[in-house]
Amino acid sequence: MPETRTAPLTVGFDLDMTLLDTRPGIHATYLALAAETGARIDADLVVTRLGPPLLDEIRNWFPEDEVEHAVTRYRELYRDLAFAPTVALPGAHAAVEAVRDHGGRVAVITGKYEPNARLHLEHAGLHADALVGDLWAETKGEALREHGASVYVGDHLGDIRGARHADAVAVCVATGPYSADELRAAGADVVLADLTGFPAWLDAHLAG
Repeated sequence: MPETRTAPLTVGFDLDMTLLDTRPGIHATYLALAAETGARIDADLVVTRLGPPLLDEIRNWFPEDEVEHAVTRYRELYRDLAFAPTVALPGAHAAVEAVRDHGGRVAVITGKYEPNARLHLEHAGLHADALVGDLWAETKGEALREHGASVYVGDHLGDIRGARHADAVAVCVATGPYSADELRAAGADVVLADLTGFPAWLDAHLAG
């Protein structure tokens, strides 16, 4: 397990399917985009594989010369459709507060478009000391290192890669597209069923 840094404690969190269940809003946005553009988009499939960059997913449904416009329009539609149906995942608020109880900082490092990620946090009543969006895998690791995060909590194999890149402890929750066994096999240092187990883990981790 990577060695953790000394205080001040900073814990990084992924957003989609780690802190928030964004699937209903993403599903609705893709359906609206399909209706508007005439593209065939399997929104049911899309929400089973959240994590990689939006650009990668859009390329599955649009020709290359339409991708940039589709991404822009998706992000616009998202603001109208995605926030209301999104809910915090079990233990999300308690996990964030657990970091603060230890005098720590919370950094949300996400692949989501940063302005929309900020609105998600506001809607859910979650406060982050730092927020960086539009990142994936190793680029998440660069942001984690920049903010001094010693722990990164995510749900995706790309989140494990990000934690590794930052020499941070990779804590994974099995609330996303991968099972606990798959996350362990991919090299997660800690696997939790969901964030309800995070405060107790953090207490034990910081106690040494």
